[in-house]
Amino acid sequence: MITQLASYNIQYGKGKDGRFDLDRIVAELGTPDLVALQEVERNNAGRGMTDQVAEIAARMDHMHWVYGPGIDVDASNLGAAKPDHCRRQFGNMVLSRWPILSVINHTLPKIALARIFHLQRTLVETVIDHPTGPLRFCSVHLDHVSTDTRMAQVNYMVDLLCRGGERGASWGGMLKTDDWMDRPAPPQPRRAVVMGDMNFAPGGPEYTRVVGDLSKLHGRTVREGGLADAWLLAGHDENAGDTLPRDGRAPARIDHCFVTSDLIDAVSSMQVDEMAQGSDHQPIFVDLDLTQGVPLS
Repeated sequence: MITQLASYNIQYGKGKDGRFDLDRIVAELGTPDLVALQEVERNNAGRGMTDQVAEIAARMDHMHWVYGPGIDVDASNLGAAKPDHCRRQFGNMVLSRWPILSVINHTLPKIALARIFHLQRTLVETVIDHPTGPLRFCSVHLDHVSTDTRMAQVNYMVDLLCRGGERGASWGGMLKTDDWMDRPAPPQPRRAVVMGDMNFAPGGPEYTRVVGDLSKLHGRTVREGGLADAWLLAGHDENAGDTLPRDGRAPARIDHCFVTSDLIDAVSSMQVDEMAQGSDHQPIFVDLDLTQGVPLS
């Protein structure tokens, strides 16, 4: 059973031509089974107060979805007779063909900077009710400024993906009263995928932290129980597949898909859509055969 994954930093719908077009974003995504989006916003007064979460969900109404903002500030009409509870939000979204059993919006470490624009970043962790068994699927957007603002976030991400079973799901254990929850505790599977704009390229310390050092004889030294790069598993060169084309500056592969080592054999293919025009990034697509790999734990 092939499951298609997609990830796209949509730059709040602003394309390379400067035009805002969510229809174009959705068309470029196609019909994947699992989608990780970044830079999805709600209620930006400078861009028409559009609820992009609702707009995307309406255009992909066959999908389950969740949203995790990193930025969440007041955008209410202060002249209204009653509070309208309007929030200006900016963050990550996950869409799934199958039910999303649970979600945790993780606030990533952040360093306050002087005179440099920076944002609170988050990682949206979901558990998907996949036909082959539960799967953790995450959408992440890491800091854009520098290695030192990113590395703590990378460490958090790696620890979360590789040791998520130690933390457990959003709740667990024996309930004191039956009326507290009307369903069993959600599963917390070991196998996991994280996709998104990570703002680091191969060769740097962040990439090495995720997939291991580079051996002249064996390539990346992926740890048992660690994370592997789906791009390499699909047979591509580490330094190919740029996802951020930039005028006047070198392009870079900074949008990634990493899988836990029990899914190494599940990666069938990965592509970058070099023709997409809907954002300053290019979307990435990964095919997984989730009948392959280590038996579910």
